[in-house]
Amino acid sequence: MQDSLKSVHHNMIRIGLGALAHANWHSHYHSPEKEVWSELSVLQAAHAAELLIKARIAQEHPLLIFEQISKPSPKGDDFLSYENLVSDGRTYQYKDLPDRLWVTTGIVLPNMIKYQSFGKLRNAVQHFSPPENLDLSQTTLEFIFGVIDPFIHSCWGLYAIDYNEDTEPYEYFVPGIIGREIMFHVSTSAVESFEYMEIDWPEDDKYKEEMQKRFELARQGKRN
Repeated sequence: MQDSLKSVHHNMIRIGLGALAHANWHSHYHSPEKEVWSELSVLQAAHAAELLIKARIAQEHPLLIFEQISKPSPKGDDFLSYENLVSDGRTYQYKDLPDRLWVTTGIVLPNMIKYQSFGKLRNAVQHFSPPENLDLSQTTLEFIFGVIDPFIHSCWGLYAIDYNEDTEPYEYFVPGIIGREIMFHVSTSAVESFEYMEIDWPEDDKYKEEMQKRFELARQGKRN
């Protein structure tokens, strides 16, 4: 196996977080001229999850993400080259990744039911049409912060709230997430902007109490 393949998970994390930032942007913001943004957010969030799960698997060994790899060359060439894997390799599909993750790392993906149902939604949006009367933005954000956020937080100490393409990544995004009553891990970067945010807390006291607790832990530099 070529040395260049041994660090492939770093690139997968980078691209996965880029897709996550795009999903956060398109799920939270709306534009009359961009009517497909909420639909795009579904595709981007599913893609982000797929890449990030594969990255964690590949962190153990890059070949573990492959369901099928090239067969040895009759000439005895190095069949595990980058070029051969790109042309002939086939990685595990979205629906199979949680099982593969558990087998290779022992990690159980958070909210498995939500993960699999979101995969079906992605297929519907991509190939047919989104279900009627479904708030795609809300569903996408619940997926991001119910599945991706706890996963990347436990694996690499990352926070989904930090990945947003807005020039002011927290000022509008965080109050919007709170307004939707979505739980999320709070990073030290997000809490630094907290005092400048205009937050209209929901009436749910349990939600408010839990989120304020997380903000306080972040202020103290503690993981939450």
